[in-house]
Amino acid sequence: MIKSAKGYAILIASLLISLFFIIAISLSVGIYGVPFWQTVKIIFSFFGSEQTWTNTMEIVIMNVRLPRVIAAVLIGCALAIAGASYQGVFQNPLVSPDVLGVSAGATVGAATAILFGFSHYLNMVFAFLGGLLAVGLCMLLPALTGKKSILALVLSGIIVGGFLSSILGLIKYLADPYSQLPAIVFWQMGSLSKVTYSSLVVAAPLIIICCVFLFLMRWRINALSLNDREAQSLGIHLFKERSLVIVFSTILTAVSVSISGTIGWLGLTMPHFARLIVGDNNVKVLPLAGIISAIFLIAVDLLARNLTGAEIPLGIITGFLGAPLFAFLLIRQRKIG
Repeated sequence: MIKSAKGYAILIASLLISLFFIIAISLSVGIYGVPFWQTVKIIFSFFGSEQTWTNTMEIVIMNVRLPRVIAAVLIGCALAIAGASYQGVFQNPLVSPDVLGVSAGATVGAATAILFGFSHYLNMVFAFLGGLLAVGLCMLLPALTGKKSILALVLSGIIVGGFLSSILGLIKYLADPYSQLPAIVFWQMGSLSKVTYSSLVVAAPLIIICCVFLFLMRWRINALSLNDREAQSLGIHLFKERSLVIVFSTILTAVSVSISGTIGWLGLTMPHFARLIVGDNNVKVLPLAGIISAIFLIAVDLLARNLTGAEIPLGIITGFLGAPLFAFLLIRQRKIG
């Protein structure tokens, strides 16, 4: 476990260098291969370097692969930071970003848009609104019952998630089995194949703003991880600050799901992996989990594009890799403990 500030700084610097290299590799490898150093030159071509590559290489990298790599970085960071924040606020390391029904709400929103034949851009909008609506309902139920405990919020998430699953089942039943139903199922499994610069222009600012906010709040998330009396003794306004963390984490999750569909395990496993390296301090966990998750999702997307002739949904690969990884982390933590 890394405890010193110097060791942590070296680790972050090493991971950032690794992130750059895996981005370059991901941009190079595909059905149309591009030499690694040509890819690096194309990435830095805005500095005015002499063109030694073909126009086809530039189009493939800049217009086809770069948007999905940027999306992988943003979504990987977003889901991991949201997961670590949720786990801190709910004082439960088994909580994932969809605990309040965000993924279920976003899936219902996207499925509704597909059912009515809306464009891909409106699918994103409906998915985002569906995720926010689900969390709004989750936060409304405890307010109506007069119970503002964490347990009441989690139980509300279970209720809303179950209800939304029924709605999704109805939408699937009504959907055309030859065109709409496959689109809904594929969207549920997650993919970056439809990411464009126009979708990133809308999503990237929201993800960056929310990540920066949670990054600045990370020491207060440490306080929220304590019991209520200890947190209040540190000057923490429990309801206000807990709500802010939940809202920004929810927006991160909803935006991510609206771009890529449902990608499981990242928000659950990556914070655990970061804690295994640096301990339970969220000041260190949030940045580390975000970078590790970005590297992991780029690698998963690289596999999804190249393992077979057809693209494999990301959710399938993250499931195959995430479940054993989480089991390993649990066993590892037990041995350490």
